[in-house]
Amino acid sequence: MGLFLSALKTSSLIDSMAQPFADFHPDEALSASPSNFRWLALALEEFLRYRSLVMPSRVLVSDPISEKGVELLNAHPDITADFKIGLPPEELLSIIGEYDALIVRSQTKVTPEVFAAATKLKAVGRAGVGVDNINRDAANSHGVIVMNTPTGNTISTAEHAFTLMCATARNIALGHAGVIGGDFKSARKAYQGIELNGKTLAIIGMGRIGSEFAKRAQAFNMKIVAFDPFLTQSRADEMKVSLASTPDEALTGADVVTLHVPMTEETRHILNAERLSLMNQGALVINCARGGLIDEVALKAAIDTGHIAGCGLDVFEEEPPSSEHPLFTLDKHISFTPHLGASTNEAQENVGIQVAEQIRDFCATGEIRNAINMPSMDATALNELGCYIDIASGLGKLLAKIGPDNPDSLRISYHGPISKKDTALISRSVLTSFLEAARNDGQVNIVNSPAIAKEMGLETIESTINAATEYSELVIAELKKGDLSYRVSGTVIGKSPRIVEIDRLYVDINIKGHFLVVKNDDRPGMVGLIGTELGNAKANIANLSLGRNSSEGSALTVIELDSPLKSSVMSTIRQTEGVIYATGVTL
Repeated sequence: MGLFLSALKTSSLIDSMAQPFADFHPDEALSASPSNFRWLALALEEFLRYRSLVMPSRVLVSDPISEKGVELLNAHPDITADFKIGLPPEELLSIIGEYDALIVRSQTKVTPEVFAAATKLKAVGRAGVGVDNINRDAANSHGVIVMNTPTGNTISTAEHAFTLMCATARNIALGHAGVIGGDFKSARKAYQGIELNGKTLAIIGMGRIGSEFAKRAQAFNMKIVAFDPFLTQSRADEMKVSLASTPDEALTGADVVTLHVPMTEETRHILNAERLSLMNQGALVINCARGGLIDEVALKAAIDTGHIAGCGLDVFEEEPPSSEHPLFTLDKHISFTPHLGASTNEAQENVGIQVAEQIRDFCATGEIRNAINMPSMDATALNELGCYIDIASGLGKLLAKIGPDNPDSLRISYHGPISKKDTALISRSVLTSFLEAARNDGQVNIVNSPAIAKEMGLETIESTINAATEYSELVIAELKKGDLSYRVSGTVIGKSPRIVEIDRLYVDINIKGHFLVVKNDDRPGMVGLIGTELGNAKANIANLSLGRNSSEGSALTVIELDSPLKSSVMSTIRQTEGVIYATGVTL
């Protein structure tokens, strides 16, 4: 099928498919015999279906992006891009259903209503880092991938935050206003600055931007203490920064703090009155990340008492802030800018090009980069992990058939070299296939499967196994409900992906096909009884695998068939003496 779809993408094949209809006239068709007309109608329906597979993807760009990004989209033969900037919400709702992908900056609000109306939407690309304007829960529920461009404005934002620190320490904005206002001498006396050399800098969030800020601060001979739950000690040592285990530890004794974390419920007001009090007298606060990270009321109170000297802010809890904002009454060590962190020619160019490339590649090849709601995977990695993704799909479907209803947890474990790779997409594939097979009340896909699992109360766990096994590499999926546990395993033998364990019994079966799985008493004649029933039903056996649990006195018989069994045959097998359970599954 994959080769067939690839072939369909060639224009020559599409043209050849269209040729039989080149001379088609409705009036002649109406006078044709009913059988001919039915054939023609069916053929035309098939042609239109195949044609739809290769129709260009439609992309809506609703916020301004780089002209080079626009050119990238327009240059691709399988993409049609529409540029409709500044759409009112109601107009966006009325047209979004026509598009496969959407590109936004921060102006367009992608709300639950937008996702509900976007029946064809597969991806949203954000030209920038923050995705506050995109409802992630709605994206997950509707199976839409959300991608951002985390590297495009890294340097721009780091430089702006660093500039705010310097400007705030030295009263640059106030001094400038004094000069152009004719108060040169008085401004010179009023605005004594703070030297940064040797000061302790707390960086909350050591991602790309925080790391770039640290490099610049080190050049200023500042001592850096960083907090980031994902920063390892070895990486901190490599970057020559002290690693704090909590925000409180990082802020204690700090002369300056700069924030570089996303805005979530957990990080809202991460800098509050209590934490501000941990900083040194006369400290500075810098925020070029997201409004809401700072309790602005507490910050104003700390500045009024003199404990905090001042602040440099590019973002605010409410944007645009009111002209009567309390912080705007301060008269020393303040610098305010209107969300300019990413506003450089280079950054705008970079994020516009990156988001266009990501959406283009997703529409053209399915490649996913910088997704925030599912694992990213490029073509090389997909090819490398392809066999294991196929195994994952088979394991999930099989568990849905043999496992209990309403399970408590699903654990995916890895053994051997595969455990050293990025297994996020493999785990997601197990979960998605399990939910697809276990539920029939709605669409499940690789994007929304974690949200659906959460709604079901199904805990998903990923782990690594170091114990010895029969195989050098293994993917294990285990379903639990209370004290009950059901597990299946798969591996690659040679170049062939195989399922090698069902319910802790070793088997060896394909990962695709129609199977009869029977657990029965371990006694002579059982395989013959089952085979007789299949023969009576004229069901052809393609392969057979047996597993035994001698201590339990049971055995597992897995039979690959040419086609699924009828329900009447399944019922007969289940009633056969010695059969504990029997189920059919198509992988």
